[in-house]
Amino acid sequence: MVIGTTDVSLIPGISVAGPSPEATHYTPTLDVEYLLTGKPITLDVIPATPTGIPTPALVTRALTADLPKLVVDAGAKYPPRVARVALDGAPGGDIRKGALPRDVVVNMIRNSVLLGEQLGRLGRVVIGESIPGGTTTAMAILVALGYDAWGRTSSAAPSNPKGLKIAVVKEAVSRINAPADPVTAVSEVGDPVHIAVAAVALGVVKAGGEAVLAGGTQMAAAAALYKALGGHPGLLTVVTTKWIVEDGSADFLGLMKEVGVTRVYYSTTSFARSRCPGLRAYEDGYVKEGVAMGYALWRAERHGLDALGLVEQEYEKTVGPCR
Repeated sequence: MVIGTTDVSLIPGISVAGPSPEATHYTPTLDVEYLLTGKPITLDVIPATPTGIPTPALVTRALTADLPKLVVDAGAKYPPRVARVALDGAPGGDIRKGALPRDVVVNMIRNSVLLGEQLGRLGRVVIGESIPGGTTTAMAILVALGYDAWGRTSSAAPSNPKGLKIAVVKEAVSRINAPADPVTAVSEVGDPVHIAVAAVALGVVKAGGEAVLAGGTQMAAAAALYKALGGHPGLLTVVTTKWIVEDGSADFLGLMKEVGVTRVYYSTTSFARSRCPGLRAYEDGYVKEGVAMGYALWRAERHGLDALGLVEQEYEKTVGPCR
């Protein structure tokens, strides 16, 4: 689980991955603390949207209790208080002014590939993410690499603030000439998470393992960076949720096709009949993906598990009784 922050999430209205823009910098930290231990440590609060809809980490925790997990800190503002691998990265800045120092990006790529090479010897490696504001930086990365990604990335809100995102990305990419090389794209308009995901995946594939990108439209940017670093996109697998695939405000399948990813899967579980209002809200367009939720649901379906029942149990244990 690769985590990091970007100051893009501080722009009012651009992210609902926290009760306030300032709180979004805590979200990745709390996500992985809760995912591993069952409770947040840095703050005594479960990450939620401004209206109280819980983090997708709740779904992932409920459905992957039997899987080993590794936290990779690519550049979190507040380092999580759990065991983790640090990539010697840094939090991302506001992409309208610049994101990361070039030397930090180069160092992160080296460390991420090395980590991926070690993990790849285990076989299948599923790579998830948590970075509020990441769909905006994903759009910027794709545009910087030469793709037509304008307004095609998703949002954790039911109403995708596409106009705001496009305005931010336009201002950011005006400083560079596209298509840019991956280091320039990330250091100017990216963030620490997308490049870490891409380089870890590259290392996994180099070692003969299977790299599974577990996420939504952000994984198009990760796959594009992987490709720009010399990886073959046809060797990647991407797994997401039905909420991402059905999102009419974005173009997940189209972006994957443009980048060259052909092995794409998605979960079909619905929360429409859930007893829990916070879970039913997912059907209204909230959250959609994050913290490898799509992979967790897809895997549960393949194993014949009662995904919704298990998630509701975790919800009641963590959030409170469903009514």
